[in-house]
Amino acid sequence: MDTKIVILDVNNIAQDTINEAGIVIKEGGLVAFPTETVYGLGANALDKTAVEKIFKAKGRPQDNPLIVHVANRNIETLVKEVPDIAREIMSKYWPGPITLIFNKSDLIPSTTSAGLDTVGIRMPSSVIARRLIEAAGTPIAAPSANISGRPSPTEVESCIEDLSGKIEYILGGEKSQIGIESTIVDCTCTPLCILRPGAITIEMLREIDDNIYIDKNVMSKPKKDFKPKAPGMKYRHYAPKSPVKIICGDIEKTIAKINEIVQTNMGNKKIGIIATDETKDKYPFGTVVSLGNRKQLETVGRNLFEVLRSFDAIDVDLILSEAFEEKGLGYAIMNRLKKSAGFDITYV
Repeated sequence: MDTKIVILDVNNIAQDTINEAGIVIKEGGLVAFPTETVYGLGANALDKTAVEKIFKAKGRPQDNPLIVHVANRNIETLVKEVPDIAREIMSKYWPGPITLIFNKSDLIPSTTSAGLDTVGIRMPSSVIARRLIEAAGTPIAAPSANISGRPSPTEVESCIEDLSGKIEYILGGEKSQIGIESTIVDCTCTPLCILRPGAITIEMLREIDDNIYIDKNVMSKPKKDFKPKAPGMKYRHYAPKSPVKIICGDIEKTIAKINEIVQTNMGNKKIGIIATDETKDKYPFGTVVSLGNRKQLETVGRNLFEVLRSFDAIDVDLILSEAFEEKGLGYAIMNRLKKSAGFDITYV
Protein backbone atom coordinates (compact mmCIF):
# COMPACT_ATOMS: atom_id res chain seq x y z
CA MET A 1 0.00 0.00 0.00
CA ASP A 2 1.24 3.50 -0.82
CA THR A 3 0.97 5.79 2.19
CA LYS A 4 0.54 9.50 1.56
CA ILE A 5 2.54 11.57 4.05
CA VAL A 6 1.82 15.26 4.53
CA ILE A 7 3.41 17.43 7.23
CA LEU A 8 1.30 20.41 8.27
CA ASP A 9 2.62 23.81 9.30
CA VAL A 10 1.03 24.15 12.73
CA ASN A 11 1.14 27.93 12.45
CA ASN A 12 -0.71 27.88 9.13
CA ILE A 13 -2.79 24.71 8.97
CA ALA A 14 -3.83 23.85 5.40
CA GLN A 15 -7.55 23.07 5.53
CA ASP A 16 -7.37 21.42 2.08
CA THR A 17 -5.02 18.82 3.54
CA ILE A 18 -7.29 18.28 6.54
CA ASN A 19 -10.24 17.83 4.18
CA GLU A 20 -8.29 15.32 2.08
CA ALA A 21 -7.49 13.26 5.17
CA GLY A 22 -11.13 13.55 6.25
CA ILE A 23 -12.24 12.00 2.97
CA VAL A 24 -9.94 9.03 3.64
CA ILE A 25 -11.76 8.50 6.97
CA LYS A 26 -15.18 8.91 5.32
CA GLU A 27 -14.30 6.28 2.73
CA GLY A 28 -13.24 3.73 5.34
CA GLY A 29 -9.49 4.30 5.32
CA LEU A 30 -6.94 4.89 8.08
CA VAL A 31 -5.22 8.17 8.94
CA ALA A 32 -2.44 8.72 11.49
CA PHE A 33 -2.76 12.19 13.03
CA PRO A 34 -1.34 14.28 15.87
CA THR A 35 -3.02 14.88 19.21
CA GLU A 36 -1.76 16.60 22.34
CA THR A 37 -1.18 13.22 24.03
CA VAL A 38 0.34 10.95 21.34
CA TYR A 39 -0.26 10.43 17.62
CA GLY A 40 -3.44 8.47 16.89
CA LEU A 41 -4.37 5.97 14.18
CA GLY A 42 -7.87 6.90 13.15
CA ALA A 43 -10.83 5.25 11.42
CA ASN A 44 -14.55 5.95 11.29
CA ALA A 45 -15.65 4.81 14.76
CA LEU A 46 -19.10 3.87 13.44
CA ASP A 47 -17.83 1.71 10.56
CA LYS A 48 -17.11 -1.85 11.72
CA THR A 49 -15.06 -2.70 8.62
CA ALA A 50 -12.93 0.44 8.91
CA VAL A 51 -12.26 -0.19 12.60
CA GLU A 52 -11.17 -3.75 11.86
CA LYS A 53 -8.40 -2.28 9.70
CA ILE A 54 -6.93 -0.57 12.79
CA PHE A 55 -6.48 -3.91 14.55
CA LYS A 56 -4.89 -5.41 11.44
CA ALA A 57 -2.50 -2.50 10.76
CA LYS A 58 -1.31 -2.38 14.39
CA GLY A 59 -1.37 -6.10 15.11
CA ARG A 60 -3.59 -5.17 18.04
CA PRO A 61 -5.41 -7.80 20.14
CA GLN A 62 -9.14 -7.82 19.38
CA ASP A 63 -10.11 -7.56 23.07
CA ASN A 64 -8.28 -4.23 23.51
CA PRO A 65 -10.99 -1.51 23.19
CA LEU A 66 -10.52 1.70 21.22
CA ILE A 67 -11.14 5.30 22.27
CA VAL A 68 -13.63 7.33 20.25
CA HIS A 69 -12.52 10.90 19.53
CA VAL A 70 -15.10 13.65 19.09
CA ALA A 71 -14.94 17.33 18.11
CA ASN A 72 -17.52 18.63 20.63
CA ARG A 73 -19.38 17.68 23.80
CA ASN A 74 -22.55 16.55 22.01
CA ILE A 75 -22.13 12.81 22.60
CA GLU A 76 -25.72 11.85 23.49
CA THR A 77 -26.19 9.67 20.39
CA LEU A 78 -23.04 7.66 21.21
CA VAL A 79 -23.94 6.74 24.80
CA LYS A 80 -26.97 5.69 26.79
CA GLU A 81 -26.61 8.46 29.34
CA VAL A 82 -24.18 11.12 30.51
CA PRO A 83 -24.11 11.24 34.33
CA ASP A 84 -24.00 14.68 35.93
CA ILE A 85 -20.52 14.05 37.34
CA ALA A 86 -19.27 13.19 33.85
CA ARG A 87 -20.70 16.46 32.54
CA GLU A 88 -18.79 18.26 35.28
CA ILE A 89 -15.53 16.64 34.15
CA MET A 90 -16.33 17.39 30.51
CA SER A 91 -17.04 21.02 31.35
CA LYS A 92 -13.72 21.39 33.16
CA TYR A 93 -11.35 19.22 31.10
CA TRP A 94 -12.78 18.89 27.56
CA PRO A 95 -11.13 19.51 25.21
CA GLY A 96 -8.15 17.87 26.85
CA PRO A 97 -6.26 14.69 27.71
CA ILE A 98 -9.02 12.76 29.46
CA THR A 99 -11.21 9.88 28.25
CA LEU A 100 -14.52 9.06 29.92
CA ILE A 101 -16.10 5.59 29.89
CA PHE A 102 -19.87 5.43 29.30
CA ASN A 103 -22.44 2.75 28.56
CA LYS A 104 -22.44 2.80 24.77
CA SER A 105 -25.40 3.22 22.44
CA ASP A 106 -26.10 0.81 19.59
CA LEU A 107 -24.48 3.31 17.23
CA ILE A 108 -21.03 2.16 18.42
CA PRO A 109 -20.09 -1.20 16.82
CA SER A 110 -18.92 -3.95 19.15
CA THR A 111 -15.64 -4.02 17.20
CA THR A 112 -14.87 -0.50 18.41
CA SER A 113 -15.64 -1.39 22.04
CA ALA A 114 -13.95 -4.82 21.85
CA GLY A 115 -17.26 -6.51 22.67
CA LEU A 116 -17.89 -4.43 25.79
CA ASP A 117 -21.13 -2.61 26.57
CA THR A 118 -19.08 0.48 27.35
CA VAL A 119 -17.05 2.92 25.27
CA GLY A 120 -14.34 5.47 26.00
CA ILE A 121 -14.82 8.94 24.52
CA ARG A 122 -12.56 11.96 24.50
CA MET A 123 -12.40 15.41 22.93
CA PRO A 124 -8.76 16.22 22.10
CA SER A 125 -7.42 19.74 22.54
CA SER A 126 -5.25 19.43 19.42
CA VAL A 127 -6.65 21.76 16.76
CA ILE A 128 -5.49 19.44 13.96
CA ALA A 129 -7.24 16.46 15.57
CA ARG A 130 -10.53 18.31 16.03
CA ARG A 131 -10.46 19.72 12.52
CA LEU A 132 -9.88 16.22 11.15
CA ILE A 133 -12.88 14.87 13.08
CA GLU A 134 -15.02 17.72 11.76
CA ALA A 135 -13.80 17.15 8.19
CA ALA A 136 -14.55 13.44 8.44
CA GLY A 137 -18.05 14.17 9.70
CA THR A 138 -17.91 11.24 12.10
CA PRO A 139 -16.39 10.29 15.45
CA ILE A 140 -12.93 8.78 14.97
CA ALA A 141 -11.77 5.64 16.77
CA ALA A 142 -8.06 6.01 17.40
CA PRO A 143 -5.52 4.08 19.43
CA SER A 144 -1.88 5.20 19.29
CA ALA A 145 -0.35 5.21 15.80
CA ASN A 146 2.25 2.50 16.31
CA ILE A 147 2.74 -1.24 16.03
CA SER A 148 0.93 -2.79 18.99
CA GLY A 149 3.14 -3.12 22.06
CA ARG A 150 5.76 -0.59 20.96
CA PRO A 151 6.20 2.82 22.63
CA SER A 152 3.51 5.22 21.49
CA PRO A 153 4.61 7.84 18.93
CA THR A 154 4.89 11.49 19.90
CA GLU A 155 6.54 12.55 16.63
CA VAL A 156 5.47 11.89 13.05
CA GLU A 157 8.77 10.13 12.27
CA SER A 158 7.79 7.30 14.62
CA CYS A 159 4.42 6.92 12.86
CA ILE A 160 6.20 6.69 9.52
CA GLU A 161 8.61 4.10 10.91
CA ASP A 162 5.81 1.86 12.18
CA LEU A 163 2.96 2.38 9.72
CA SER A 164 4.21 3.56 6.33
CA GLY A 165 2.96 1.07 3.74
CA LYS A 166 0.22 -0.20 6.07
CA ILE A 167 -2.24 2.70 6.06
CA GLU A 168 -3.54 5.24 3.55
CA TYR A 169 -2.50 8.55 5.09
CA ILE A 170 -0.09 9.99 7.67
CA LEU A 171 -0.89 13.53 8.75
CA GLY A 172 2.07 15.13 10.48
CA GLY A 173 2.10 18.17 12.71
CA GLU A 174 3.54 19.27 16.00
CA LYS A 175 5.27 16.99 18.48
CA SER A 176 2.77 15.83 21.11
CA GLN A 177 2.80 18.30 23.99
CA ILE A 178 1.98 15.80 26.75
CA GLY A 179 3.64 12.65 25.42
CA ILE A 180 1.59 10.06 27.31
CA GLU A 181 -1.94 8.88 26.57
CA SER A 182 -5.06 10.36 28.13
CA THR A 183 -6.32 9.69 31.62
CA ILE A 184 -9.21 7.21 31.46
CA VAL A 185 -12.06 7.49 33.98
CA ASP A 186 -14.90 4.98 34.31
CA CYS A 187 -18.09 7.00 34.68
CA THR A 188 -20.35 3.92 34.82
CA CYS A 189 -19.57 3.23 38.48
CA THR A 190 -19.82 5.03 41.82
CA PRO A 191 -17.38 6.29 42.94
CA LEU A 192 -15.52 7.06 39.72
CA CYS A 193 -12.57 4.80 38.88
CA ILE A 194 -9.37 5.65 37.02
CA LEU A 195 -8.52 2.93 34.52
CA ARG A 196 -5.41 4.66 33.17
CA PRO A 197 -3.54 7.56 34.81
CA GLY A 198 -2.50 10.51 32.70
CA ALA A 199 -1.92 14.25 32.71
CA ILE A 200 -5.27 14.88 34.42
CA THR A 201 -4.20 13.43 37.75
CA ILE A 202 -6.13 11.78 40.55
CA GLU A 203 -5.43 14.83 42.71
CA MET A 204 -7.05 17.08 40.07
CA LEU A 205 -10.06 14.78 39.73
CA ARG A 206 -10.58 14.63 43.50
CA GLU A 207 -11.68 18.25 43.26
CA ILE A 208 -14.77 16.81 41.54
CA ASP A 209 -15.10 13.41 43.27
CA ASP A 210 -13.42 13.00 46.66
CA ASN A 211 -13.73 9.22 46.45
CA ILE A 212 -12.28 8.58 43.00
CA TYR A 213 -9.70 5.79 43.05
CA ILE A 214 -7.24 4.01 40.75
CA ASP A 215 -8.18 0.49 39.64
CA LYS A 216 -5.92 -2.12 41.28
CA ASN A 217 -5.01 -3.57 37.88
CA VAL A 218 -3.46 -0.28 36.71
CA MET A 219 -0.26 -0.22 38.78
CA SER A 220 0.24 -3.97 39.22
CA LYS A 221 0.41 -6.93 36.86
CA PRO A 222 -3.14 -8.04 35.93
CA LYS A 223 -4.16 -11.70 35.96
CA LYS A 224 -4.18 -13.66 32.69
CA ASP A 225 -7.98 -13.93 32.58
CA PHE A 226 -8.42 -10.19 33.15
CA LYS A 227 -10.76 -8.53 30.61
CA PRO A 228 -9.63 -4.95 29.93
CA LYS A 229 -12.23 -2.20 30.11
CA ALA A 230 -9.83 0.40 28.73
CA PRO A 231 -6.83 0.40 26.37
CA GLY A 232 -3.48 -0.75 27.70
CA MET A 233 -4.75 -2.45 30.86
CA LYS A 234 -3.94 -6.06 30.02
CA TYR A 235 -0.99 -6.45 27.67
CA ARG A 236 2.71 -5.63 27.78
CA HIS A 237 2.73 -2.18 26.29
CA TYR A 238 5.00 0.72 25.37
CA ALA A 239 7.91 -1.69 25.01
CA PRO A 240 11.10 -1.18 22.99
CA LYS A 241 12.76 -4.17 21.35
CA SER A 242 15.13 -4.72 24.27
CA PRO A 243 13.93 -5.83 27.72
CA VAL A 244 13.40 -3.12 30.34
CA LYS A 245 14.09 -3.49 34.07
CA ILE A 246 13.04 -0.87 36.62
CA ILE A 247 15.15 -0.22 39.72
CA CYS A 248 12.89 1.23 42.41
CA GLY A 249 13.75 2.74 45.77
CA ASP A 250 15.95 5.40 47.37
CA ILE A 251 17.66 7.27 44.54
CA GLU A 252 21.22 6.76 45.84
CA LYS A 253 20.57 3.03 46.25
CA THR A 254 19.01 3.00 42.78
CA ILE A 255 22.12 4.56 41.24
CA ALA A 256 24.36 2.08 43.06
CA LYS A 257 22.27 -0.90 41.93
CA ILE A 258 22.20 0.23 38.30
CA ASN A 259 25.98 0.74 38.31
CA GLU A 260 26.41 -2.70 39.88
CA ILE A 261 24.31 -4.37 37.16
CA VAL A 262 26.15 -2.51 34.41
CA GLN A 263 29.58 -3.41 35.76
CA THR A 264 28.59 -7.05 36.27
CA ASN A 265 27.54 -7.27 32.63
CA MET A 266 30.38 -5.27 31.08
CA GLY A 267 31.84 -7.15 28.16
CA ASN A 268 28.72 -9.28 27.78
CA LYS A 269 25.88 -6.83 27.24
CA LYS A 270 25.34 -3.33 25.90
CA ILE A 271 23.18 -1.60 28.49
CA GLY A 272 21.06 1.52 28.22
CA ILE A 273 20.22 3.61 31.27
CA ILE A 274 17.15 5.81 31.65
CA ALA A 275 18.17 8.55 34.07
CA THR A 276 17.22 12.14 34.90
CA ASP A 277 19.07 15.44 34.74
CA GLU A 278 19.95 15.11 38.41
CA THR A 279 21.51 11.64 38.05
CA LYS A 280 22.79 11.25 34.48
CA ASP A 281 26.39 12.10 35.42
CA LYS A 282 26.47 9.44 38.14
CA TYR A 283 26.65 6.55 35.68
CA PRO A 284 30.25 6.11 34.40
CA PHE A 285 29.33 3.21 32.12
CA GLY A 286 26.45 2.30 29.82
CA THR A 287 24.51 4.43 27.35
CA VAL A 288 22.79 7.07 29.48
CA VAL A 289 19.75 9.08 28.37
CA SER A 290 17.97 11.63 30.57
CA LEU A 291 14.18 11.95 30.63
CA GLY A 292 14.44 15.45 32.08
CA ASN A 293 14.20 17.07 35.49
CA ARG A 294 12.59 15.09 38.31
CA LYS A 295 11.03 18.30 39.59
CA GLN A 296 9.36 18.85 36.19
CA LEU A 297 7.53 15.60 35.53
CA GLU A 298 5.71 17.14 32.56
CA THR A 299 9.06 17.04 30.72
CA VAL A 300 9.68 13.47 31.84
CA GLY A 301 6.28 12.39 30.52
CA ARG A 302 6.80 14.25 27.24
CA ASN A 303 10.13 12.51 26.61
CA LEU A 304 9.38 9.00 27.91
CA PHE A 305 8.24 7.19 24.76
CA GLU A 306 10.81 8.71 22.43
CA VAL A 307 13.58 7.85 24.89
CA LEU A 308 12.36 4.25 25.00
CA ARG A 309 12.29 4.20 21.19
CA SER A 310 15.77 5.71 20.97
CA PHE A 311 17.36 2.59 22.41
CA ASP A 312 16.08 0.53 19.45
CA ALA A 313 18.34 2.52 17.14
CA ILE A 314 21.49 1.56 19.06
CA ASP A 315 20.63 -2.10 19.71
CA VAL A 316 21.15 -2.30 23.45
CA ASP A 317 20.70 -5.68 25.13
CA LEU A 318 19.03 -4.36 28.29
CA ILE A 319 17.52 -1.08 29.47
CA LEU A 320 17.69 -0.13 33.15
CA SER A 321 15.39 2.64 34.34
CA GLU A 322 15.14 4.71 37.47
CA ALA A 323 11.69 4.84 39.04
CA PHE A 324 9.48 7.79 40.01
CA GLU A 325 7.27 8.47 43.00
CA GLU A 326 3.71 7.29 42.39
CA LYS A 327 2.05 10.62 43.01
CA GLY A 328 0.46 13.10 40.61
CA LEU A 329 1.85 12.67 37.10
CA GLY A 330 4.22 10.07 38.55
CA TYR A 331 1.36 7.55 38.48
CA ALA A 332 1.11 7.89 34.69
CA ILE A 333 4.87 7.73 34.16
CA MET A 334 5.26 4.63 36.34
CA ASN A 335 2.22 2.97 34.74
CA ARG A 336 3.90 3.27 31.32
CA LEU A 337 7.32 2.23 32.61
CA LYS A 338 5.91 -0.82 34.40
CA LYS A 339 4.04 -1.87 31.25
CA SER A 340 7.16 -1.40 29.12
CA ALA A 341 9.11 -3.58 31.54
CA GLY A 342 6.43 -6.25 31.80
CA PHE A 343 6.48 -5.46 35.55
CA ASP A 344 10.14 -6.53 35.88
CA ILE A 345 11.03 -4.44 38.94
CA THR A 346 13.92 -4.71 41.38
CA TYR A 347 13.35 -2.96 44.70
CA VAL A 348 16.33 -1.53 46.61
